[in-house]
Amino acid sequence: MIRRILIAMIFSIIISAPAGATEEKFITLVGTTSTDNSGLYGKILPLFTAKTGIKVRVVSVGTGRAINIAKNGDADVLLVHHRPSEEKFVTEGYGVKRYDIMYNDFIIVGPGNDPAGIKGLKSVVDGLARIAETKNFFVSRGDDSGTHKKELSIWKIAGVNATKASGQWYREAGAGMGATLNTASAMPAYTLSDRGTWLKFENRGGLRLLAENDPLLLNPYGVILINPKRHPHVK
Repeated sequence: MIRRILIAMIFSIIISAPAGATEEKFITLVGTTSTDNSGLYGKILPLFTAKTGIKVRVVSVGTGRAINIAKNGDADVLLVHHRPSEEKFVTEGYGVKRYDIMYNDFIIVGPGNDPAGIKGLKSVVDGLARIAETKNFFVSRGDDSGTHKKELSIWKIAGVNATKASGQWYREAGAGMGATLNTASAMPAYTLSDRGTWLKFENRGGLRLLAENDPLLLNPYGVILINPKRHPHVK
């Protein structure tokens, strides 16, 4: 079902582009590493191409960088997961309209022996606060992605300035979700992951899912067509 919905959504956005926009046989979609790591593109994009004859070239980076690429007109479609940034992108005239397209959620994973004792806590805020209190290793993506922005917002609610502990118990990978999970697995350490990437991730080692289902962890995605008035060359 989700495949059909996504294909229909992307198709409707593309055909709403100016006349002649689909004469080219490819479009460029800039989106998040978490979406790519989940395997979703590999499922839906071949179906989209079969339906439309249009190939999709994917650029996978963190949300912050994806938005900057789209602002420069180096993509036709933006698919990211930080709503305030998405709405600002449209308000500033870089995008035509934001569409809700899908959602997953975030989870906290960490060492199976759970040295900070967060398993069973209903509040992810309490969980991160306990990691900080016990000074157990936590790996942040540290890449200005939507996941990174969400993580920082939770630390803020918890009253913890984790970046002050950078290089101590708080480590910044400066990388995508898959690479960050690899780092957490090797240390081992706690980290915030989107559920889709975690389900696809094979190098778990001793990592286990320890915290989930807090409403604060909802992770909605938006898709935006780049504004041709700002960048006339986009499709």
